[in-house]
Amino acid sequence: MAITRTEHASGLRVITERMPSVRSVALGFWALAGSRDEPPPISGSSHFLEHLLFKGTKTRTAKDIAEAFDAVGGDVNAFTSKEYTCFYSRVLDRDLPLAVDHLTDMLQRSVIRQPDFESEKQVILEEINVHEDTPDDVVHDLFTETLWPDHPLGRPILGTKASIEAASRDQVRRFWKKHYTPGNLIVVAAGNVRHETLLELLGQGMDIGPIRDEGTGSVLGRIRTTVGSAPGASGSSVTKKRDTEQAHICIGTNGLPRNDPDRFAFGVANAALGGGMSSRLFQEIREKRGLAYSAYSYHSQYADAGLFCAYSGTTPTKAKEVVSIIRGQLEEVGEKGLAPDEFDRAKGHMKGSLVLSLEDPGGRMSRLGKSEIGHGEILSVNALLARIEAVTPEDVRDVAGRVLAQPMTTTVLGPFSKDVAR
Repeated sequence: MAITRTEHASGLRVITERMPSVRSVALGFWALAGSRDEPPPISGSSHFLEHLLFKGTKTRTAKDIAEAFDAVGGDVNAFTSKEYTCFYSRVLDRDLPLAVDHLTDMLQRSVIRQPDFESEKQVILEEINVHEDTPDDVVHDLFTETLWPDHPLGRPILGTKASIEAASRDQVRRFWKKHYTPGNLIVVAAGNVRHETLLELLGQGMDIGPIRDEGTGSVLGRIRTTVGSAPGASGSSVTKKRDTEQAHICIGTNGLPRNDPDRFAFGVANAALGGGMSSRLFQEIREKRGLAYSAYSYHSQYADAGLFCAYSGTTPTKAKEVVSIIRGQLEEVGEKGLAPDEFDRAKGHMKGSLVLSLEDPGGRMSRLGKSEIGHGEILSVNALLARIEAVTPEDVRDVAGRVLAQPMTTTVLGPFSKDVAR
């Protein structure tokens, strides 16, 4: 697959991966603006914008936008993370001009009318209500807030009811104008698309300026830089009372930032701990003891920090036991590393999951966008597989020891009147 990259004098970056065997294109506009970029009084603004930019432009209503994509069987949507927001579409290759036209219009010329702002505020408050009614989601926000108190990465992406209710149209609009500039945008397309065609279409809808650099170019100034200081792991533990049928448990600590050279080795450790049905947590908690339906771990990486978390949900009377099992498995891997068979299995899991995630244009587009934002380099699939293959058992033992020896944070959400997280 041919990957082509162009950088313009404005700072706009355009990346394509041509897949001539498909008949569709996945197109994404990635803005370097997420929840960590928001001052506390306007927490939730990035996610608010994700909604508002669909509400209409100077020449199109929200209904016009929806009908245009429905008429060609395409999808258009958006998502917000802690470090970026992505507006994306998947359409037939012949309908790429429509997708580019609508998305460039939305990102640059949305009007954000006051009535739309007020109605969408209520939609977001309802979204927060839905989130609050999902305890196995809430516990992860509780974990992040406890691990990184008073740090932008510890705040919820949705904001809070108080911050959303207090938000004004002018505040959110200023955030949009400040962050949604060409130098903060990356346009990515994967599928049956020609790079030159996408550049021509973008030039019709945006002032993209002359080309500054082609090929891989210099990494300097292109990746997302850190924002303030990296957070330290608090090591705190919290039990939050909630009238639930299950106890929801998160245990973890700081992981690795996106550019850490040991990220592939820790990926193997994470896969062995909680990456699949043969993982330690799944086997020990569910298969051997029948204590939970779900048990897994994950590793989230940011520009200057990372987060490792192990999760399980269990009957409240078994919460202490599950907490003890999780802690025991983390301590054992941190001290001893992995057995040869689980090391091989974890590497195979990582490689297979990577390839399967890239079988469609949407997966390819997402990989390109995240790579450009996070690493400043776009590795081929074969190069990624080679880096995973190069990981040794010693690498895994060393990085697991480095990560899992840090202070652990435990959060438990459930019907408890006393602390069970300690």
